[in-house]
Amino acid sequence: MSMIDYIRRISVVALLGSVWLTAPAFAQRRGGGGAAAPEGLQFRFMGPAVGNRISAAVGIPGDPTTYYVGAASGGVWKSTDSGQRWAPVFDGQTAQAIGALALANSDHKIVWAGTGEAWAIRDSDMMGNGVYRSVDAGQTWTNMGLPETGRIGRVVIHPTNPDIVYVCAAGRLTGPQQERGVFKTTDGGKTWQRSLFVNPNTGCSGLSMDAGDPNTLVAGTWEVVMHTYAMLSGGPGSGVFVTHDGGANWKRIEGHGLPHSPVGKIDVGIAAKNSKRVYALIQTADQGSVWRSDDGGENWAVVNWQRALVGRAGYYIRLAVSPANPDEVLVADSSFWLSTDGGKSFRTQPWGGDTHDIWMDPDGKRILVTHDGGMYMTTDHGQTQTRVTLPIGQMYHVAVDADVPYHIYGNMQDDGTMRGLSTTQEAGPNVPGQVGGGGRGGGGGFGGGRGFGGVGAWEHNLGGCESGFTLPDLTDTNVVWASCYGNEVTRHDVKTNLTRSVSPWLHTLDSAPNQAKYRCHWTAPLAIDPFDHNTIYYGCQLVLRTTNGGVSWTELSPDLSTKDPSKIISSGGIVGDNLGQFYGEVVFSIAPSEFQRGLIWAGTNDGKVWYTRDAGKTWNDVTKNISGLPAWGVVSKIEPSHFDAATAYICVDFHLMDNRDPWVYKTSDYGKTWTKITGNLPTGPLAYARVIAENPNQKGMLFVGTGNALYYSLNDGGNWKQLQQGLPAAPVSWVVVQKQFHDLVLSTYGRGFYIMEDITPLEQGVMETSAATADVKLVAPRPAYRMVRGGRALMSYWLKAAPKGPVSIEILDAKGALVSKLPAGTGRAGLNRVSWDLHYEAPRSVALRTTPPENPHIWEEPRFANVDSRQITHWGLAQAEVGPIAAPGKYTVKLMVDGQSYTQPLEILRTPDSHGSDGDLQSSVRLQLKVRDDITAVSDMTNQIEWMRKQLEDQQKTVQGKADLLKALDTINQRLQDVEYKLITRADALSDDKYFQTAYNLYQNFIWLNGEIGTGAGDVAGSGDYGPTETAIGLVLDLERQLQAVQAEYKTVMEKDVPAFNQKIQGSGLDPLKTTGAPPPPARTGGRFGG
Repeated sequence: MSMIDYIRRISVVALLGSVWLTAPAFAQRRGGGGAAAPEGLQFRFMGPAVGNRISAAVGIPGDPTTYYVGAASGGVWKSTDSGQRWAPVFDGQTAQAIGALALANSDHKIVWAGTGEAWAIRDSDMMGNGVYRSVDAGQTWTNMGLPETGRIGRVVIHPTNPDIVYVCAAGRLTGPQQERGVFKTTDGGKTWQRSLFVNPNTGCSGLSMDAGDPNTLVAGTWEVVMHTYAMLSGGPGSGVFVTHDGGANWKRIEGHGLPHSPVGKIDVGIAAKNSKRVYALIQTADQGSVWRSDDGGENWAVVNWQRALVGRAGYYIRLAVSPANPDEVLVADSSFWLSTDGGKSFRTQPWGGDTHDIWMDPDGKRILVTHDGGMYMTTDHGQTQTRVTLPIGQMYHVAVDADVPYHIYGNMQDDGTMRGLSTTQEAGPNVPGQVGGGGRGGGGGFGGGRGFGGVGAWEHNLGGCESGFTLPDLTDTNVVWASCYGNEVTRHDVKTNLTRSVSPWLHTLDSAPNQAKYRCHWTAPLAIDPFDHNTIYYGCQLVLRTTNGGVSWTELSPDLSTKDPSKIISSGGIVGDNLGQFYGEVVFSIAPSEFQRGLIWAGTNDGKVWYTRDAGKTWNDVTKNISGLPAWGVVSKIEPSHFDAATAYICVDFHLMDNRDPWVYKTSDYGKTWTKITGNLPTGPLAYARVIAENPNQKGMLFVGTGNALYYSLNDGGNWKQLQQGLPAAPVSWVVVQKQFHDLVLSTYGRGFYIMEDITPLEQGVMETSAATADVKLVAPRPAYRMVRGGRALMSYWLKAAPKGPVSIEILDAKGALVSKLPAGTGRAGLNRVSWDLHYEAPRSVALRTTPPENPHIWEEPRFANVDSRQITHWGLAQAEVGPIAAPGKYTVKLMVDGQSYTQPLEILRTPDSHGSDGDLQSSVRLQLKVRDDITAVSDMTNQIEWMRKQLEDQQKTVQGKADLLKALDTINQRLQDVEYKLITRADALSDDKYFQTAYNLYQNFIWLNGEIGTGAGDVAGSGDYGPTETAIGLVLDLERQLQAVQAEYKTVMEKDVPAFNQKIQGSGLDPLKTTGAPPPPARTGGRFGG
């Protein structure tokens, strides 16, 4: 027959596929919003695992193994192996922004965490919801109160009484309040007293305790206010205070050598070896930087004027005095500084950029320094350093394209622009690796070090910078648009890796907003017109448009802000700080409709909402129609409906105006009327809504991201449910639904990107309807793309009650033949999910049971301890011991529960960029199935022979001294071995991995050929997306001829030689040799694409 006819005649056999099950859900956090979504749906961390800002760190004195770190908005992490591996220990809490960590010296199991980013640098800085305590070394945490303190920068614990704790709270910064200053507890946090309070606009920024006299403390206070339009640091409230009675009374030190008012942020430190020595790091305009007192804080002298020590004080100002040397002072700023002469001179240290916190062991040699890219650790006073990174990331936005698999795009604070495939399985906790990083504004790169791998999974530096948007072109995803602070817009070509700057005006970094032609925010909006991919919109105080790739821009709108000059001012306070984070009176959101051409919505950061229906010729202000909306909110997101031109949703953020409630509205008449749709969304310190999104596949299905949670609604915001499984309580900054895949993709400002795959159970309202009407519900699955890497089908089913027996799922082809049978997960009451990787069952593998003469001690090796068989091991082998990927076509999912069956159709689609036709892929599958069956045939014969030879090996030990019996045993053993070594090689029997010494026999030849035809193995690329080659077909025929010859010899041995042997040993006391009944081989270990 011809080769093609041969392929066509290969039959498809029912096989068992591979199964991927979702991970257990994280503990459900309290937070209102109605009932939680089902646990069967899980978020998965997407990355990037390149490291990001760590704001706090603490170790155990004298113990170099255990450390805790706090991420700026990514929770608390712990290591117990000297920083080699880290685990998140705070994910069950409702806040993730960490400003301070402290550990009780008298009881190392007691750890305190102060929440809130303890600086004022940009509108996205996260507040907290109080102070937390763990009494079991971080295993569990309890919120101990102070929920309105906003930002806690220091926690100080009494050295011998762990119930006495001081909290240094800066406050929310967004308005006058009483919950600022120093708070004290004497009962472990059950009750608190406000110990130091200056005025409603002043909080605590520094606190230090005398190591020899814990009743003596020095505090630095900071007067600061932060609104949408300005951060103003400095005022009469900033100062230095001293107490000698445990905070019952505080004395403000004025004069005596300290700078005169106004001053800004202040940190302080008392030398442990000499408590009379006190240092203060003080933000001033021109009066100095570092002050020192040698009499316990009564009198002071400026010892350093270096302005770099107090640069961008709202972000930095952190000082530490070495516990071992009162003359050694460390300062964390945009660089890391060290003085060894009592603060008179400082020199920079290469321990990261944009540094934040310092912890020192009492010996003064072991030091932790946190920074924007992670943390540096040293045990020898900086002679050597180790960089620690965590899988965290402050992401501003997220976008997706329509590729298969699709890409995820975004900007990461202190790293930059990036994209990664949706199939990425990024490294997470407990996976050490090498990382790099550093982006524009992020310290210039932090170098390599110890952390989490997976950098290669992401393409970095796609133009733009750390802030703003990253958007793929709608027709060519090799073109990427990005925005950045300083009025910068770029167009990047992925194929050439070239970026072009196409900004609409001069670079405006450092400019006060009233000095710039275009006021463009730190995260200025960028949008692509859904009807014309060449039309790009960019927002400053007006909307700008380009239609020629950024070569030129036109002003599409007038100034859409309130144009209030009192809100268009320089930011910074006593020292200017204009990077665009606090540009007021600007367009903050632009949203062109994908339903009606020319319809564009725009919102500002002073509460204005506009739209145009004629592509910008006329603009309509609909702000006054939004009943009950306060003034000066940030219109953070406008979402035009995917189903109706007149409908849009808006999300308005008022947290910088000291209002943390969620504000979400809907219009169905182009803004003439608005309905508030916050429904049962909770309120609280972190409840303000940051983003709203509509599901493009389900009308009325909405998502809202807040400062610590994600919620969804199936009825246009009538009521909401929290959707948090696997998602830490980090701020949700942006939400999109990838339309073809029905995937929910999030950016978080603190924990990177997350994805919930296939939300069709939510779209179909399975939980809402099935709970009342059905005992069992099999959800109609989304189509599955036949990807050579990462393709899979997700099956979800609902059980009203736990089943009585096992639950299973079968995959049937279009003719009803069994393709795969899957264990159906947990089978618990509620929603369950099972994943099929689209593969047929793998071939059976070889189980070696005898002892090879070349290695008589093989069973003594640790890898074979407590087992009675071993696999053939060879580099790359496991990758090819797989079944083929199912061909494109129609399939059926069949769920079986307690004797009842339920079915749904499943379609497997060919990817758009597939090189093979449907016919090619079907031919390839048929050939791979034949090869798979040939491998199984080889394995079955080998396993039976090994089982029989193991019987002979055992019997040889019982007949020592009986020459005739030993000869009979040796003869039949040799006969069996001769056949076996035509199936496998003598080298295979040694189970060695990287020994390359013997030509393959049938077993490995078939397996490697399977890799050639299928999905690859080792250095074999594979051909899983092509039809089989003529060469491959010919090789299969050739190997099968060899197999048939061995099968004939095997049959002769089994039917003649073995019966003759059994006849010969009758009456000898030996058991006859069994020709059937070999135990099944164990499952092959090792991943499909592992080595």
